[in-house]
Amino acid sequence: MIDAQNPFFEKYNTPHGTVPFDKIKTEHYEPAIREGIRQHIAEINAITDNPEVPTFDNTLLAYEKSGDLLNRVVTVFSNLRSAETNDDLQILAQKMMPLLSEHDNDISLNEKLFERIKTVYDRKEQLNLTAEQMKLLENVYDGFIRQGANLKGEAKEEYRRLTKELSSLTLEFSENNLKETNNYQLILTDKAQLAGLPESAVEAAAETAKEKGLTGWVFTLQAPSYIPFMTYAGNRDLRKELYLAYNTKCTHDNEYNNIDIVRKIANTRMSIAQLLGYDNFAQYTLEKRMAQNSEAVYNLLNQLLEAYTPTAQNEYKEVQELAHREQGADFTVMPWDWSYYSNKLKDQKFNINEEMLRPYFELEKVKEGVFGLATRLYGITFNKNTDIPVYHKDVDAYEVFDKDGQFLAVLYTDFHPREGKRAGAWMTEYKGQWIDSETGENSRPHVSVVMNFTKPTENKPALLTFNEVETFLHEFGHSLHGMFANSTYESLSGTNVYWDFVELPSQIMENFAIEKDFLNTFARHYQTGENLPEELMKRMVDAANFNAAYACLRQVSFGLLDMAWYTRHTPFEGDVKEYEQKAWAKAQILPVVKDACMSTQFSHIFSGGYSAGYYSYKWAEVLDADAFSLFKQKGIFNRDVAGSFRQNILSKGGTEHPMTLYKRFRGQEPTIDALLIRNGIKN
Repeated sequence: MIDAQNPFFEKYNTPHGTVPFDKIKTEHYEPAIREGIRQHIAEINAITDNPEVPTFDNTLLAYEKSGDLLNRVVTVFSNLRSAETNDDLQILAQKMMPLLSEHDNDISLNEKLFERIKTVYDRKEQLNLTAEQMKLLENVYDGFIRQGANLKGEAKEEYRRLTKELSSLTLEFSENNLKETNNYQLILTDKAQLAGLPESAVEAAAETAKEKGLTGWVFTLQAPSYIPFMTYAGNRDLRKELYLAYNTKCTHDNEYNNIDIVRKIANTRMSIAQLLGYDNFAQYTLEKRMAQNSEAVYNLLNQLLEAYTPTAQNEYKEVQELAHREQGADFTVMPWDWSYYSNKLKDQKFNINEEMLRPYFELEKVKEGVFGLATRLYGITFNKNTDIPVYHKDVDAYEVFDKDGQFLAVLYTDFHPREGKRAGAWMTEYKGQWIDSETGENSRPHVSVVMNFTKPTENKPALLTFNEVETFLHEFGHSLHGMFANSTYESLSGTNVYWDFVELPSQIMENFAIEKDFLNTFARHYQTGENLPEELMKRMVDAANFNAAYACLRQVSFGLLDMAWYTRHTPFEGDVKEYEQKAWAKAQILPVVKDACMSTQFSHIFSGGYSAGYYSYKWAEVLDADAFSLFKQKGIFNRDVAGSFRQNILSKGGTEHPMTLYKRFRGQEPTIDALLIRNGIKN
């Protein structure tokens, strides 16, 4: 029996049909998920029991539309487990995730359903399908094959077992990572221990101590606390302590240890791929990527290694020389020293650091600047609407209107860290976009950007670092990809594109961060209202490539580690730390710390969507450097270039192959040259 009090069971009576967060309680999820599964099964049965000959409409379109209730509930449930979780939600997830995994398998391994899809697929050339219909058909057919539809007997049952196990393992990995992050705090009570730290970091640490009912100053492993400490704290022992706390997460002898879970996730993914006929998980994954295979990924990573390593080694040498001048010739710059001494060097060379810039990047002003950039490029406008329910008091909701005044999307913004939110920054959706095949109505998306930026204190508003401004632009780029979606089918709309293409709309926005004409629209001192001084801006632009080669090799190292885990074709039973150190050795510039381990906290590749896909950031960086060069050539606010980018890339979703879309916008295939020039590696 359906509970009338459960908000998931009624039409949302909210602006634009947004999620009624204010009415949803933890106890509403399980009955709604179970009812969603029941309804979805009934809808699938209606397709498979249809006596009519399978057609695009009665099979593919019906399948695309099925599972509405379940999708709505699971979307909220999954998103809040990242953005606003709690113990009750995590306990419920451990119960629900295997059930959902089993249901997914019941659909993808449904022989009668696949038979109907295959019947339509085999006749696709005779059906006069539109390009979008053909893409949907091919995606659904390939998706079923890639989820075991051709498996028989014991192999099919083994696939069920492995996918169910993987679902539980990734959930456990993620929860352990969050709990280890939240459980650590560095409590300081002696003011001398704060030497070197800027006022903003000291105030934030005092605020954190107050929130926790402690005296003194508390530093955590959350980015707005961790990064300033590693950059400015003069006490080397404390830097080392904090570094080791961060870089040994989930390796300790406690209930949050992820060492064995890393092995199990890598082995389980390998087993699934091999069961489906692939040599390894990377081969399975890359089949549906622009890269297409491991060779292309390694080719990119090796090209970057060759181009950037000499410069990166010189960057380390320069930092080391500075440390020698200050500490003596026998001093070795360790990873816990890198941020501290490289920041000092940057200050010496360019007379610039994050704290000089921070007063000019008040969050509200940055938000105005980023929204204003979208208005200038695309003509869209943002209207804060407090009638739209939100899931936390820190979250704001905006109505977004197109240049013609038509409603375009809902945008949620969630900027600050808290215990219920995982680390990092991301964009997600609470509702995708599609066009109703019967009424022609364009159902618009509800998009969310979630970040972990510096919080306001008693004395100051939220003042961002330059890096946080770049992160905002990055995630906002993803949100534009979602908001401009204009596809017939939800599964092809917005960010539903190849994974190594999805970072292009986000990374291209980062280019604006060092553009003077953009900075002048919002970068003002939070107290005096003075514009970011011309001289400071010049120094900031001059410093843009400081340690760019080291930063590139750091990303390459993550890509190498990812590929090492997922190109395996035999089970891994060895030492995770040793394997990691060997996998990325070619890209390491700093001395190796034996106890440190990235894999145990590398959510992107173990519990996120980047397994065998972390290279995508560098792949997309090649694209974004090449694409932004057109803006530089025609003018960074050029409406024609922006319009073409919207029309050919942002609004198209996954309706066509990404290289086709890219060439339509750019007029050519990308090369690595624009990236090398931008980073100062090549003239």
